[in-house]
Amino acid sequence: MFVDRVRIHANAGNGGRGAVSFLREKFVPKGGPDGGDGGDGGDIILEVDPQLNNLIDLRFRPHARAGNGNTGSGKQCSGRAGKDCLLKVPPGTVIYPLPPGEEGDPLIDLTNPGERFVLCAGGRGGRGNSRFASSTRQTPRMAEDGRPGESGEFIFVLKSIAQVGLVGLPNAGKSSLLAALSAARPKVASYPFTTLAPYIGVVGSAEENRFTLADIPGLVEGAHDGKGLGHDFLRHIERCAVLLLVVDTAGTEGRDPVEDYRLLRKELRLHDAALGQRTFLIAANKSDLPESAKNLAALRAAARKTIFSVSATTGEGLPDLITAIRDLLPS
Repeated sequence: MFVDRVRIHANAGNGGRGAVSFLREKFVPKGGPDGGDGGDGGDIILEVDPQLNNLIDLRFRPHARAGNGNTGSGKQCSGRAGKDCLLKVPPGTVIYPLPPGEEGDPLIDLTNPGERFVLCAGGRGGRGNSRFASSTRQTPRMAEDGRPGESGEFIFVLKSIAQVGLVGLPNAGKSSLLAALSAARPKVASYPFTTLAPYIGVVGSAEENRFTLADIPGLVEGAHDGKGLGHDFLRHIERCAVLLLVVDTAGTEGRDPVEDYRLLRKELRLHDAALGQRTFLIAANKSDLPESAKNLAALRAAARKTIFSVSATTGEGLPDLITAIRDLLPS
């Protein structure tokens, strides 16, 4: 199961109460106040774990609670601090505070492996009566209650981190292209929407300039309004530096490749104006099929842009495509 959006209710721990205590030891008359402070409450801490790729672990943990601080005790002993609650999230997780009925502005965007963020801070422990002693108040019988920990509801949204995003209509051959370019093995079949979750593959070896490639579910017309599966997953290409538009030039689904290209450009622009301005390349897929030759010329005329004629099945054109992508990526 792929989960890229969860709702979490977080409660940091409350601070412990300070102690009211007076020293009672043999041969120590009038020992005075010695009540210790309460322990601080535990924090709710987020940590970026590069081994994670979705939020499924948090799907079944909608309530996050840290430990409360313990009460202080005599001999100026402070109470034990509450245990922190650590939530691990994948790189690319965006946290939104949740006012009633709407998402607010992003609170934090966690992208770097190992990065930590205190989502809710624990309450400070209350002061014991030894803190209130003075020359004019030698036997204070007061102590502070601990402060309550912070709490709130939050939406965690995952936006995958990949340098290149594959965008295309259903059955355009995106999954096959991802499999041909990388070691990723997404599901490949001859029916629409075989891709139900984003897949990320790595192109190149350690000695080469490697880059990551993300495949999202196929777009349909109206995807920006929530039709099909594209609306839920378009956010996974928002971080991509380069978009690779995959067009079925053979028209195997009875569609016009030129109209497919125009539809992809429109849906990206309507979802996010910035995506409409993003650097992109066009991969004219299924070039091994005879029907693609006549459609390729029309697509070149309509796009007025360099088009890479490729075949995920035979590998035709893939080396030139990889070189062009590397040239566009920031070094």
